[in-house]
Amino acid sequence: MAKKHLVIDPITRIEGHLRIEAIIDENNVVTDAYASSTMFRGIEEILRGRDPRDCGLLAMRICGVCTGTHYQRSIEAVEHAFGVTIPKNARLVRNLMQGALYVHDHVVHFYHLHALDWVDITQALKADPKKAVIEATKWAKVSGQLPFNASESVYKQVQDRVTKYVKQGRLGIFGNAYWGSKGFKLTPEQNLIGLSHYLDALEIQREIGKMMAIFGGKNPHPQSLVVGGVTCVQDIKNPARIAKFKQILKLARKFCKEAYLPDVYMAGTMYADEALEGIGGGLGNYMCYGDFNLDDLPFYDSKKLFPSGIVKNRDLTKVYELDQTKITEDVTHAWYEGNTNLHPFDGETKPNYTGFGKKENNIAYLDTKNKYSWIKSPLYNDERMEVGPLARMIVGVAKGDERITKYVTTFLKNGNLPTKVLFSTVGRTAGRAIESEMMADIMMEWCDELAANVANGDLSTWTEFDFDKVSVDTQGYGMAEAPRGSLGHWVKIKDGKVVNYQAVVPSTWNAAPRDYKGRLGAYESSLIGTKVANADQPLEILRTVHSFDPCIACAVHIIDAKGKELGVYKIDPTGGCCA
Repeated sequence: MAKKHLVIDPITRIEGHLRIEAIIDENNVVTDAYASSTMFRGIEEILRGRDPRDCGLLAMRICGVCTGTHYQRSIEAVEHAFGVTIPKNARLVRNLMQGALYVHDHVVHFYHLHALDWVDITQALKADPKKAVIEATKWAKVSGQLPFNASESVYKQVQDRVTKYVKQGRLGIFGNAYWGSKGFKLTPEQNLIGLSHYLDALEIQREIGKMMAIFGGKNPHPQSLVVGGVTCVQDIKNPARIAKFKQILKLARKFCKEAYLPDVYMAGTMYADEALEGIGGGLGNYMCYGDFNLDDLPFYDSKKLFPSGIVKNRDLTKVYELDQTKITEDVTHAWYEGNTNLHPFDGETKPNYTGFGKKENNIAYLDTKNKYSWIKSPLYNDERMEVGPLARMIVGVAKGDERITKYVTTFLKNGNLPTKVLFSTVGRTAGRAIESEMMADIMMEWCDELAANVANGDLSTWTEFDFDKVSVDTQGYGMAEAPRGSLGHWVKIKDGKVVNYQAVVPSTWNAAPRDYKGRLGAYESSLIGTKVANADQPLEILRTVHSFDPCIACAVHIIDAKGKELGVYKIDPTGGCCA
């Protein structure tokens, strides 16, 4: 039987435009894969010639999801260039804003972008609500919790609500999925639990969004970060604002512990055979830049909640220290011209679109022997890396970090799971859940620390600096983590203006095409060996790709460099609200 060439384009339930092409053999096993972004990125070019203090407000437009983290990395890059260290209050506020983004992003990802790779909505309608309560209680008990919003009446209402949509032919957000695929493994009752929590998460994520706006001014695209600190002075001084933040955080924390973690235990157990086999494991090389400063030193010297480091070949006994000078970007298979393997300080963004390759049966296939993606291929010390929550957990455990090790080992122990399940699609999904619980817990501590510091009379939120003296000829970087993984912004400044700006984002690392040696990117590598139950319904491919939480809009952006008008929009300020 001849091999089949599958094309999935666009990949939905992600941010941005992503195309996956996979080759499967006669047993429906993926033998080769290619990941391609079909949008051009040009945000760096917009920043040339700008005042570096303004870069953060523009760089956050790289993405509409993880806006605040791009904002902070850009601000930190300029602070690094200027030699500015921010006050304690500013550090804590930035940590709380970034932490809120993590929890929000992870909850939205698991339930609204990834859950339908595990949960069959049609089977949930066949479940017994009474048995579903028993099932939910069982999984919550694994981590010593009560189940979130679980009752026979709640589950029955969920079934009635979705059944009504089905009868009206208005599946909406549940439409166009691979319902009935043999790739689904949950029982009807487990599917009903997942569906119920999907709907609960719609309300929860809205509340977490409010939490991000308390110190950010609004969400998305907060406004309160500036070079030298933060501007939300009145919010810091007002105990009611900190108390409101903490109140919402308690709800988010409750949901993570009573719904999110139990659901991951449930899904992980039902797909344990794939986890044990290492399906979706991919490169096996993990990198973390480190994030969340725990002291008041400059960010590059500060102790981190997530320690930086490199783990290779899934070997948890050895950690390599991170050296940012070893980061380069290759454009051999990306639609750009210019030199390859350049460090971001010297990086170039010169489009060179060469188009697709052959066309068969009215399908245009990628020209995979040449250029086939708008995403560059980052390398660390000439090696491919995976980044993200799983990488942070793996590097933390390998480094012996006490807090991370405790959360990871507790999760594995409660689920009666060996460490090797982490190196899989299931493990990547579990890493995000583990991190969410840990983040919600430590943010409670940061809230108390901020309140106590202000109560003791420290109201400092900004470090003064003389722009004219520090901005002549310099360069700096801001390197930390985003919800999806390692994020770095690099800026060069001359005569007080930006002369070069480059951002290497998590989805650049993970979604990249092959490099100059023909080595696969993280998405591509993770698909090799995946068995597809039905070639016409490649659910298993989607499940693994979604486990990375693709944010292609971060990795690529479209502009018209000549200032041509791309569209005109009319806003009705008196209209209703849409979520």
